[in-house]
Amino acid sequence: MRILLTGSSGWLGRFLVPMLRDRGHVVVGLDVAPGAETQVIGSVADRDTVDRLFGEHGIDAVIHGGALHKPDIVRYPAQAFVDVNVSGTLNLLEAALAGGHDRFVFTSTTSLMISQSIRDEAGDAAVWLDEASGPIEPRNIYGVTKFAAEQLCRLAHLNDGLNCVVLRTSRFFPEDDDTHRTLSGENMKANELLHRRLTVEDAARAHIAALEKAPEVGFGTFIVSAPTPFAREECAALKHDAPAVIARHFPEAAALYARRGWQLPARIGRVYDAGLAERMLGFRCETDFAAVLTALAEGAELPFAHDADYVSPAIGFVA
Repeated sequence: MRILLTGSSGWLGRFLVPMLRDRGHVVVGLDVAPGAETQVIGSVADRDTVDRLFGEHGIDAVIHGGALHKPDIVRYPAQAFVDVNVSGTLNLLEAALAGGHDRFVFTSTTSLMISQSIRDEAGDAAVWLDEASGPIEPRNIYGVTKFAAEQLCRLAHLNDGLNCVVLRTSRFFPEDDDTHRTLSGENMKANELLHRRLTVEDAARAHIAALEKAPEVGFGTFIVSAPTPFAREECAALKHDAPAVIARHFPEAAALYARRGWQLPARIGRVYDAGLAERMLGFRCETDFAAVLTALAEGAELPFAHDADYVSPAIGFVA
């Protein structure tokens, strides 16, 4: 297939494009910033650019990973998020429908599931999050626009029959967290693989699985995250004494962490359940918390990327 990948200059595109090519696909990259995997510089918010790209490159399918993200909130007005994340998605959906496509993959985010109350962790137990969780009450313009784009995908299937798979990915960025500084970046990423992170390689593999399964699924929304070792029944304990729960699953974890000078999470406030993606897409992340412990025990390279100096390729907003 000739696949249009939006956001091709970003972190995901760096890993996804080679995987797609290895499977025999031709990839056409669209991004507002130049990059090694980007052939067309432009914005999904520009309908003329989208229509011209489809016409000139004979696109067969779309993986829509391009967006304004949470860190962009301080750089761009709310209208820019609407233009790119909502109108841009509509432009691509309408172009795909006009082209007679049978599959469309949309990169969404688990962030839109986190209301302010969940973020504040006010309850007595960790919140177990799966695709049935709700109500959906995004806490910022990023989440609002990503949820709106998800709904456009749903309508494209409902009204016009376009097979759309929405992937709500948990964290896979390589840089440090912009809101938490108490732990080193590597320590935090390792901890998050217990309940709210995946590797970028697994994120790329999930998109390929979604692309292949879209005609069977029709429409579906899936959380994509490393498989958690926890069960719903452990949510109260996770909130009050996470190390004790972790020790039940991984008795060696505390000693391995101590050797590295790391800290296990004292409590965990939310857990993403990626079981539906495994059941319906046949996809399960290859890297999990156990892989981190194996690397620590063997003195091997950590199984995830960390780059404190990573900066997403970007230029001024292009509309």
